[in-house]
Amino acid sequence: MNFLLLILEEHGDRDARSDAEGQALYAQMLAFGAELEARGQLLASESLRPDRHGVRVQSREDKTRFIDGPFIESREMIGGFFLIDCGDRDEAVEWAARCPAASFATVEVRECAPCHER
Repeated sequence: MNFLLLILEEHGDRDARSDAEGQALYAQMLAFGAELEARGQLLASESLRPDRHGVRVQSREDKTRFIDGPFIESREMIGGFFLIDCGDRDEAVEWAARCPAASFATVEVRECAPCHER
C-alpha cells in the first residue's frame, strides 16, 4: 500500500531558522529518506519551496483564475513529502513518527487511493 507523508510547516518557520539550522534539519530529512530507500520502501520524496513561490489554479465556468502565493488562508504550507510503500496504515504511522519533521512540523499520513473511494 502506498502512503504519502506530507510535511506541514507553519508559515515563517523556515525564515526563522538560521542557515546552519536549516541545513542540519535538511540533512536529517535526507538521512531519513536514505533509510527508507535502503529498506526498499521509498517511492519518491521532494522538498518544496515555500508557498510564496507557488500559484493556485482554478478553472470554473470557462474562467481560469491564478492565485499567487503565499496562501494566507492557510496556517500551514506543504514543505515536502515522502511517498512510501508500507504493509498497512499502522506501519506508515510508525514511519511518520520517526520522521525528523515530526519534531518541528506536522507529518500527515494519507493513503493513496482513487479519488472516488471514500
